[in-house]
Amino acid sequence: MATSSPSSSAASVFALAWRQTLRDFRAGELRLLVVAVLLAVAALTAVGFFADRLSQGLARDARQLLGGDAVIASDKPLPPVFAKQAAALGLRTATTASFPSMARADDAHGGATRLVAVKAVSDAYPLRGTVQVRTAPDAPAVAADGPPPRGRVWVDAALLDALQISVGDTLLLGDAALVVDRIVAIEPDRGAGFLSFAPRVLLHQDDLAATALIQPASRVTYRFAVAADGRSAAADVRRFVAWAQQQVESQRLRAVRIESLESGRPEMQLTLERAEKFLNLVALLAALLAAVAVAIASRDFANRHLDDCAMLRVLGQSQRSIALAYGLEFVVVGLAASAAGVALGLAVHHVFVALLAGLVDAALPAPTAWPALFGVGVGLTLLVAFGLPPVLQLARVPPLRVIRRDVGALKPASALVLAAGTLGFAALLLAVSSDVKLGLIAVGGFAAAVAVFALLAWLAVVALRHAVPEARAPRWLVLATRQIAARPAFAVLQVSALAVGLLALVLLVLLRTDLITSWRQATPPDAPNRFVINIQPEQGEPFRAALAEAGVARYDWYPMIRGRLVAINGRPVDPDDYADERAQRLVEREFNLSHTAAMPAHNRLAGGRWTAGEADGISVEEGLAKTLGLALGDTMAFDIAGIRHEGRVTSLRKVDWASMRVNFFVIFPLAEMPGLPATYISAFRAPEHTGFDSALNRQFPNITIVDLSASIAQVQRVLDQVIRAVEFLFGFTLAAGLVVLFAAVTATREARAREFAVMRAMGAGKVLLARVQRAELLGIGALAGVLASVAAVAVGWALARFAFQFDWSVKAWVPAAGGAAGALLALAAGWWGLREVLRRPVVETLRRAAER
Repeated sequence: MATSSPSSSAASVFALAWRQTLRDFRAGELRLLVVAVLLAVAALTAVGFFADRLSQGLARDARQLLGGDAVIASDKPLPPVFAKQAAALGLRTATTASFPSMARADDAHGGATRLVAVKAVSDAYPLRGTVQVRTAPDAPAVAADGPPPRGRVWVDAALLDALQISVGDTLLLGDAALVVDRIVAIEPDRGAGFLSFAPRVLLHQDDLAATALIQPASRVTYRFAVAADGRSAAADVRRFVAWAQQQVESQRLRAVRIESLESGRPEMQLTLERAEKFLNLVALLAALLAAVAVAIASRDFANRHLDDCAMLRVLGQSQRSIALAYGLEFVVVGLAASAAGVALGLAVHHVFVALLAGLVDAALPAPTAWPALFGVGVGLTLLVAFGLPPVLQLARVPPLRVIRRDVGALKPASALVLAAGTLGFAALLLAVSSDVKLGLIAVGGFAAAVAVFALLAWLAVVALRHAVPEARAPRWLVLATRQIAARPAFAVLQVSALAVGLLALVLLVLLRTDLITSWRQATPPDAPNRFVINIQPEQGEPFRAALAEAGVARYDWYPMIRGRLVAINGRPVDPDDYADERAQRLVEREFNLSHTAAMPAHNRLAGGRWTAGEADGISVEEGLAKTLGLALGDTMAFDIAGIRHEGRVTSLRKVDWASMRVNFFVIFPLAEMPGLPATYISAFRAPEHTGFDSALNRQFPNITIVDLSASIAQVQRVLDQVIRAVEFLFGFTLAAGLVVLFAAVTATREARAREFAVMRAMGAGKVLLARVQRAELLGIGALAGVLASVAAVAVGWALARFAFQFDWSVKAWVPAAGGAAGALLALAAGWWGLREVLRRPVVETLRRAAER
């Protein structure tokens, strides 16, 4: 007997797979699978391509943002040995000294004063990047050739406005009179921190001594930058950094740190981190919905191919060849849909780049291949994990099904196969989330919701059998409830699938409204744009009266006390006790302390209890407590102007440092603390009319006014940009949710056709059957909507509290609105997907029912 060769057998399998793929494409059998995979891959790769290019751009610009290849920052000038070692390695060097001070105009221009950020630079500054300057506020920016000349300064445009001076006028800085020579447009190594809010004054380091501003107690940040050129540049810098680290540790140099790329101002960093989380969350929702859609659509696909596979078995096809053919078909479909999704994601990420223009000044590098490869992997994982398990059962369909349609039905997928696929897909989603907490809440929340939906749906179906009495209820309602109760598995599947899709849709609505509103409120447009410090106690009432006269009704007002932490739990603090550099800097400097009977409204209690008037109580910001290893019940002792004040940590506060409000690390819950030297700090939104700051400064010459208007405007612009990007990506998840709804409704199309065929043969008309169908869809949709809304509120609260760190209040109307929306969406999806069932001629319906 002749046997087929392995090559001919393989060829026949490929031919069968190719024919099946073409036929299923033409028949529209694979439409839902392709759309679901395409949407998931497009959403994930769009975010991936943008994040990849952004990280490359930041890495490329790291040296410019530092002002060198490496920087050593210190509170005192570095020992000369550092410069000698850099010279020995052939490195170029530059030094800067930065500190806050007061600048003033001469008497001829009004004599106004302004807090400024002074920066004295050496001849080689900057080693990387370029300072760009203007000759006038409206002049074009040009690259500066070297640092400011001796006797001249470059300043921010805001300082000219504040002091009412122009380029060419004199600026008084300490004991020196310097000429304003240029306006700073771009300073590559501007850095971060509160000082960056103040206008910059850039001068040559040779002019620093003439100002006499640096005294023994002055707080100055010295930066020693190095840069290397040539083939061994990277290695030379690494050798210097390793040597410098060894010197810092061996000589126990305090307040000396080797800096890497800083992410930018704290409020900008927080905004961008939240933006990345929002984008990742929306992409995760799209992928999760795609998994549900693929699972439903593939099972429906397998159900419709049972008879075809039975005929193939009759014609001699082996189980192995059928399994290989369908496996190849799904791999081809997965590759094609993933490739289309990658192409769409690549196009969409350009929209992100346009919407977020300005976050990175220079053009972004080209994306790498990693997001594309990851997208293809996700697409194939979707089909393999959720699509293939039911489809591979087609290979086990017995030939007897050709004459007996009651055999060979699909069985539940193997729990081991489904668990392995689900775990693999969940691992991919956790990897793409870039935030374990966010990924666990999203993936875990959906997994838990599916289990709860299935259980509650089953209980609802059981209760439905007795909820509608046949004698008194309309006929169409009785038929609808009996149909649902007669096939509980179908009902549970539909309710669960619809609820999952609606969960994502409701969650998106909550994200778009409540969470984004909370995000905006973290730094609202009417946030305080003035900080005023150094207000003396006797100036308190006149100052507040001046604010009231100017129309300022809301403002922060807190006493501010300077104190140094000297002991924790009775043990003297020593920077050497801490390995963390931030902890070392904190215990070396003075703290800004405050006291108030009521906890600030913009703070949130994170632990313990705030007790007003508690004499020995201390409230600590939770980040500081974590850095210093503090816990509730620990004691802290401060040296306040020679007075030792000790207290016990009784509460921890969550502080949003991006809120543009007055915040403190440590607060005493007391209304009064007599005997301690204190000044006052205030934050408010200044009136729109010009001259307000100058008038306040004339009335209170000793105060320091910090204008944050430009910074708040920039944060708001960035916030508007990233919210538009997030909203744009919402479209993908909305589409994926609608795909799930459509797949869930149409999955029972043939079962409904058989039932309707029987009822039409017994005399039921189209109007009655249409009512039955509408009642069934409305009931299932309403139940799914209520379940989804309750779950969305729970998941949304967890995301707001633990992932985005927002205060978010639950809305009582959400479940009712979700139920109504679910009913309408299910009705719309059912009308579109099931309209053919009611339009079929009676004869065709009976024939199809008989065939099945």
